This record gives sequence, C-alpha cells and structure tokens, in this order.
Amino acid sequence: MSDPQPTFARWMGSMWLYSILRFGLFFALWGILELVGLHGLFAALVALFVSIPIALVLLQRPRAAVAGNIEQRINARKNARQDLDARLDPDPEPED
Repeated sequence: MSDPQPTFARWMGSMWLYSILRFGLFFALWGILELVGLHGLFAALVALFVSIPIALVLLQRPRAAVAGNIEQRINARKNARQDLDARLDPDPEPED
C-alpha cells in the first residue's frame, strides 16, 4: 500500500492541530496553577516547563503525524528532483 500524496493542506492541518493542542495544554496547566495559588509570570514559567514533558507523552500521535507529513514532503521533493535530473540528462557519463 502506498502512502497518500503529500499535500500542503494535510501538512498544515497536522501542524495546526499539534500547535493548538500544545497551546491548549500550556494554558490548561497555567489555569490550574493559577487556581492552586501560583500567580503571574511564575505560574506561566512553571506551566511552560511542566507542559514540555507532558506534551512529549500525551501528544505523541499528533507530533508523529507532523513528522510523517514533513518526511513525505521531503521524500516527494527528492523524488521529483531525481526525476527532473533523469529527464534533463537521461544518459549521464560514468564518473572516474
């Protein structure tokens, strides 16, 4: 089974989803810390540092989707470049 063609919309969709989930996790933690009694910049910094490892665990699937889409786009561009090179120089000279 072949991978679907990489598209800009699919790539940006997965990027936006991951970004929104990351920000949502950060703001949820910040809100919880505000309710617990930490306030201001200190609460934001704690939420930032706590959200990083939590996001690594909880957002593994969306992050993998972003990485997979980026890899598909890179491979598609490499293949397109190789095809173009082959069409422009169909019989390359052997290197010594």
